[in-house]
Amino acid sequence: MSRSVPPPTKISGAPFKVALAAASYNPRLVDGLLGQVTASLRAAGVKASRLFVVRVPGSNELPVAAQLLAGRHRPDVIVVLGVIIRGDTLHYQLIAEASAQALQRVALDAKIPVINGVIVAETPAQAEARCLGSINRGAEFAAAALAMAALRQSLAGR
Repeated sequence: MSRSVPPPTKISGAPFKVALAAASYNPRLVDGLLGQVTASLRAAGVKASRLFVVRVPGSNELPVAAQLLAGRHRPDVIVVLGVIIRGDTLHYQLIAEASAQALQRVALDAKIPVINGVIVAETPAQAEARCLGSINRGAEFAAAALAMAALRQSLAGR
């Protein structure tokens, strides 16, 4: 992920319903991301009653959660959060790629933007910097969610 972040834009989150799915693996890190995302969304005006949060076992289960949230709540945008850290095998890469492809399919099939907030890191230190440290990826995911919800709303003519 680049550190060249687009400048923030002011988008009111008040009209939007946002669904979030968060993995339970690496709970301290994912909870950090979830806190960053929800704080940023609430600061932008998204009402607590319009935030829907579910937990799933791991990042591999995020696409199914996103699909279920799309069908149940019809949110303006879905944000999925997880942390995958390289281990001794290629399992981390398989899960990251399969999850990313499936999330894109959910977004296209449901016609609801899905923000892929799965951090894929080489080391625990990289993951910690992005979830709890100096790199606030959660705020970036929230900003992307608001931008895509606003785009969806403007193109839908609502």
